[in-house]
Amino acid sequence: MPGLGSFDTLLIAKTAPIAQITLNRPDVLNALNRRVIAELAAAMQELRADEAIRGVILTGSGDKAFAAGSDMDELSGLTAAEAKALAREGQALMDLIETLGKPVIAALNGYAIGAGCELALACTMRIAAEHARLSQPEVRMGLIPGFGGTQRLPRLIGKGRALQMILSGDMMDVQEACRIGLVDEVVPKGKLIDRAEAVLLTIASNAPLAVRYALEAVNSGMEMTQSEGLRLEADLFGLAVSSEDLKEGMAAFFERRRPRFTGR
Repeated sequence: MPGLGSFDTLLIAKTAPIAQITLNRPDVLNALNRRVIAELAAAMQELRADEAIRGVILTGSGDKAFAAGSDMDELSGLTAAEAKALAREGQALMDLIETLGKPVIAALNGYAIGAGCELALACTMRIAAEHARLSQPEVRMGLIPGFGGTQRLPRLIGKGRALQMILSGDMMDVQEACRIGLVDEVVPKGKLIDRAEAVLLTIASNAPLAVRYALEAVNSGMEMTQSEGLRLEADLFGLAVSSEDLKEGMAAFFERRRPRFTGR
């Protein structure tokens, strides 16, 4: 895939059907700045178009941080208009990740703070090492979350818990995060990437179109009334029934063999 080896802030490895993106700014705990946002968006766009890649692992370099918020040097001195533009850039990246059409697992190898927590929220699921910690500490610096945290966090863990987390700015340990549904699974540090790969390999064994349609039904349905979501589900169910993958899946079932899905 052209271009994937040319990023300054990311390391990318592909072993089909999985790609791994590693935020590579360990000197600033993998903090997000405009360059990271732009490069992540470009990488995700390219991986979305790569039919050999069925899932993405997103993690941070080192064992201290997944991503420790926004780059404060870049934030200082911004005008209101410039800050709004930066927020919209970050929000566009998070939307891209959430609607990629392929599962993206945030492998939390340490702190996920501020924009780093928001990046994790945009992923399909979050698997964390035992030493990971999460927070939205923006109010402690006179800010609010700007990359989707005020919207995704309440939808994920409920309004009350989200407000407690956002308004206090307190750090949350990974066991509590898992208990309330902010993190989906906690594993030993040395098993983090292996576990993320195992989850993605299981998903990759299923029909690509069905995975894409299921992601769309859940993500889009969360923004709809239940009746609207059910109509969307029925539409996507109809599309799945007309696919070549369904024919192959049914044939494999009756012939007692593994299906050979093509994503068509």
